Amino acid sequence: MSSFSDPGSEPDTTAGGPVNTAGAGSGPPSPPAPGSAPDHRYLLDNARVEAGERFTWLAELFDGATRGHVDRLGVRAGWRCWEVGAGGPSIPEALAQAVGPTGHVLATDINPTWLDPHRGYEVRRHDVVADPPPQPGTFDLVHARLVLVHVPDRDRALATMVAALRPGGWLLVEDADTELQPLACLDEVGPAQRRANRLRRAVRELLTRRGADLRFGRTLPRVLRAAGLVDVAAAGCFPVGGVACDRLEAATVRMVRAELLAAGLADDAEIDAHLAAVDAGELDLTLAPLISAWGRRPGQPSQVG
Repeated sequence: MSSFSDPGSEPDTTAGGPVNTAGAGSGPPSPPAPGSAPDHRYLLDNARVEAGERFTWLAELFDGATRGHVDRLGVRAGWRCWEVGAGGPSIPEALAQAVGPTGHVLATDINPTWLDPHRGYEVRRHDVVADPPPQPGTFDLVHARLVLVHVPDRDRALATMVAALRPGGWLLVEDADTELQPLACLDEVGPAQRRANRLRRAVRELLTRRGADLRFGRTLPRVLRAAGLVDVAAAGCFPVGGVACDRLEAATVRMVRAELLAAGLADDAEIDAHLAAVDAGELDLTLAPLISAWGRRPGQPSQVG
């Protein structure tokens, strides 16, 4: 069995939800108006056609980092793995290849539209906050990428994932921290770059209004220790520039265009000009850092290579 980090065929999509949420400017995004009910609907809905394009470019940007962490945690033939909030199929497929026919991979999502149960893994509709853990106490690895940052009840979701681990099993959580790096363009040299940063701030505002915690990534090591895990460690991934960043940005802006207009955070002319600059390759776009943290449920030893 080849290591998990050997990609084999190129992935079509990625596990996890969106990351492109950072914004420019000083100070945090403003909270909802007093007396207004919070809107916790997922902004970047898997049902939208742009979701498939986003998953493709998220895979290009982050699958290598995810594969490296999982490989280091020792995934091998016979392991039982749960991919939480899978989004697209690339990580479930890679896990299925790594664990082989003697293992098992469960991929869950509240909307499993982009998952294919004929590719060697089980697909199940599951809400990590509202539903109990599937097969508690049995998984060697539980992984969630770009999921908890968007879940208002993060403590409950994390408890569900920890409860699914067997003694000695590993939890790997990867989430963005958009306040660590809030810019779309690091080199703000002209009007197009300033416009890109204004729109990134606007997307960040929308996500905050939907309950996202844009500082969550940095808290992951502490959060995993508080959940009772041991051998906790973390690392960061920070893509800068390239086609994948450009295509992810275009898909994200198209996806949330109606919400930006409805909220008065941007107008059609500004959005059109930004998308034209992205398509022309005029911007060196970047993302917020992805923080990956892992920890082990106490119990029988589990070796990390």
